[in-house]
Parts: sequence; structure tokens; C-alpha cells
Amino acid sequence: MPNNQDYCRWGHQVLRTEIEALEEIAQYINQDFSDACQLILDCQGKVVVMGMGKSGHIAKKIAATLASTGTAAFFVHPGEASHGDLGMITKDDVVLSISNSGTSSEILTLYPVMERMGVPVIAMTGDANSTMAKLSQIHLCISVSKEACPLGLAPTSSTTATLVMGDALAISLLQAKGFTADDFALSHPGGALGRKLLLRVLDVAHQDEQLPLVTQDTTISHALLEVSQKGLGMTGVISDNGELIGLFTDGDLRRTLDQKLDFHCTPISEVMTKAPVVIEGNVLAASALKLMEDKNINGLFVVQQGKPIGALNMLDMLKSGVV
Repeated sequence: MPNNQDYCRWGHQVLRTEIEALEEIAQYINQDFSDACQLILDCQGKVVVMGMGKSGHIAKKIAATLASTGTAAFFVHPGEASHGDLGMITKDDVVLSISNSGTSSEILTLYPVMERMGVPVIAMTGDANSTMAKLSQIHLCISVSKEACPLGLAPTSSTTATLVMGDALAISLLQAKGFTADDFALSHPGGALGRKLLLRVLDVAHQDEQLPLVTQDTTISHALLEVSQKGLGMTGVISDNGELIGLFTDGDLRRTLDQKLDFHCTPISEVMTKAPVVIEGNVLAASALKLMEDKNINGLFVVQQGKPIGALNMLDMLKSGVV
């Protein structure tokens, strides 16, 4: 029976083999790679990615990565393309066909049709002399010396090399297009990344009647009522002209208890935290989270020209999915 050392040794062997494979394909980031990037950048349509078997799985991931980084792309199954899905491809598109051997019959069957349509094809194969490589306008070599599978049968190093070459294409195009974090967020509105990149402070903050505020002359007892009613664990303190001049939190209350003050007579201005940390409303909610973590505070007031327009705490960040 294998022991722990055997499993770790085999695992390390796989990693070493695949790392060596990636070092091998570095030589293929060359003029052909640049030409492929430029062809896709100039494309007026979409990038249609296709592959069979394990190459098909990698092709789907490459299409997804391209699409999420600013290059319109989708996957077409070569077998289905022969039975009607070829209609999804237009003369304005670019086809990226993937096959380690470069002899996938399902893909080669489509080449005459794509040539007739005038659709340029970029082939990604492990054999520069393969039929697919020779029939395509551009060939991206992904040749590796050996698979990580000791039998040399299961696609392992070759699929890793293909995936990395696809990533190299996608990220090179991202930079060429000037694709930004905001652009990325727009294509990921439902995920955690999208929330962090799209949500602004005012999207999360409590506003209007939910905003806990008292004037500087308000007594501590009435300020505590405001804290309790609004449920944010704090209240802002405003001046006569409506500017935020202080903050009173649950932590301030604990410190105030030691002073043995008369809560019914003492104005909140005597015990509030002056010049509190604040944030602007158009800032990303993720930036507000970082500010709270850096300052070791649980809440923030949102201000505009010194006047409070919103408030939020760490619980709001959790509910919004920013954390």
C-alpha cells in the first residue's frame, strides 16, 4: 500500500513535470503569438473557441477567460457545429481551434466551410507540422516533451500548457484594450468580485430617516435613544449648520460610564469623539472596509462637503457581500 511519502513524491513529480512544460512553451511566445493577438484585437466579431475531449474543456475555460477580460468569445462544440451550430459563426469572427495532436477530425471537417466563409483560424496544437497547423492562418505551438501522467496517456502537461497559452492571449489582449477593474466588474455583477468593484459606499450606507444624528446640545440620554433606535451602534453629532463635528459610539458609552456623569444633563459634545473618521459617498465600499480595518473601527459616516449623508458599519459590509 502507498504511504504518505509516496503520495507526496508522486504529487511533486507532477508539479515538476508541468513546471518544466511551461518553461518549454515560453519559447512560443513569439511573432506568431503577437500576430494572433493582433488578429483578435482587429476582429470585428467574436472569438469562437473550439476543441474536442480534454481540449474542449480547456477551450471552454479559455473562452470564458477571454469573455471576462474584455474579448467577446464563446465556445462551440465541433461535433455540434457540423450539425447546425456552425451557423453561430460569422465572417467577422475569428476561430481559435485547439487540438494537441492537430488532427482532430471533428475540427478539420469544419475547415473547408470556414475557409469558404473567409473566417481566419488560429490553431493551437502541439505539432507544428500537423494538418490543423498547416491549414490555419496562424499556429500557436503548445508542444511539451512529456505528460505528467507516468503512462504518457492522460492529457496533463499538454492541457496545462494549452490553458496557460490561452491565459497569455487573454491577458495580453486585456492590456492592449486598456481593460480596467471597472470593466471587469461590469462583466461580473453577480459575484463577490463584482460587488467589491461595483458597490459604492452610498449603495451600502443607511440614509435619510435611518441616519443616526443628534445636535451638539443633545443630552447623553437622548443621544443613547438615537443610538438604540437607529441600530448602528453609534450616532453622529452635528453643529448648528449641519456639519459633522463628532461621533458617539457604544465604545464611547463604556468610557463615559467611568466618569459618573449625569446623562440627563450632560451634553453629548462633552463626551463625543471629535473629528471622527469619515468617507466620501462615491468611494468603493471595499475601500470603506479597508479604512475601517486600518483604523480598527466598526462604523463610518459618509459626508458631502462636511455634512453627513449616510452611515454604515461592519455588519452592513457583511450583508452586502463586500466582506
